[in-house]
Amino acid sequence: MKLATASNKNLATPCCRERRRPAGELQFCARRNTPAGRRRSQGFTLAEVLAAMLFLAIVIPAAIEALHVSSLAGEVAARKGAAARIADRVLNESLVLSNWNNGVQSGNVSEGALDFRWTLSSQAWPQDAMELLTAEVKYQAQGKDYSVKLSTLANLPTQPGQSAQPAANMSSRQ
Repeated sequence: MKLATASNKNLATPCCRERRRPAGELQFCARRNTPAGRRRSQGFTLAEVLAAMLFLAIVIPAAIEALHVSSLAGEVAARKGAAARIADRVLNESLVLSNWNNGVQSGNVSEGALDFRWTLSSQAWPQDAMELLTAEVKYQAQGKDYSVKLSTLANLPTQPGQSAQPAANMSSRQ
């Protein structure tokens, strides 16, 4: 086997790995005095290790905080959806039963392991003979209080034998 040496004129190229070698010839790198196909493993310096640790010390807490915030947002969104369904159900039931003009009503609803507090209130609407019904559902997510409000307009319930008054801006067609 023919060996190339550092004094060989064929190694005068910028990098000895760029030169093609004939099959079976072992080529040595003049700069490192090691075979060109194998590099000597070197460890990291103390400065590199400290820089990597500093980078991780900054990135890891920021990533954990981002995960915490996204977890809170997901939990709040899920409970907000459940609270909106409960408020919708409370409004619909009170409209069907016509019990919304009895003042402020409240109650508790449980869905699985989650508890929700609701209140139903009515107040006079400034135009027409209507009432503004508002259902507010309160809930907790990760120790913080949140609420959802749904409102609708309703005609005052009529007594038996009376006819409902149409709204002022509605007209009948013939």
